[in-house]
Amino acid sequence: MSSYDDVLADIRRFRDERDWMQFHSPKNLASSLMIEAAELLEHFQWCTTEESHKIAAERRTAVSHEMADVAVYLFELADVTGIDLFAAIKEKMALNAAKYPVAKAKGSSAKYTELDLGRHP
Repeated sequence: MSSYDDVLADIRRFRDERDWMQFHSPKNLASSLMIEAAELLEHFQWCTTEESHKIAAERRTAVSHEMADVAVYLFELADVTGIDLFAAIKEKMALNAAKYPVAKAKGSSAKYTELDLGRHP
């Protein structure tokens, strides 16, 4: 598996060889990220949970390509904005752990604002 730095270097090289940096503003990258995420979601539209697992296996290559597109835009957005993506993930996971303590959230899909109220969708 390649390192984050290797992948980012490949993304930059691909972009720069095509002179695309001029189009890669944070807004455009965020928009592209959402478009690719929607293309990923399209594979699972209108299916059950069980069907989604089957589709993921049957369309593994197509699904993985859409996931890669999402990751490429996310990595480049982090790069262009100067955000350390791994540090941001660690920070957000710590915040999530505080909002969703195991004792209250385990086995529940309730939003953190609903956990104290005992409501579970």
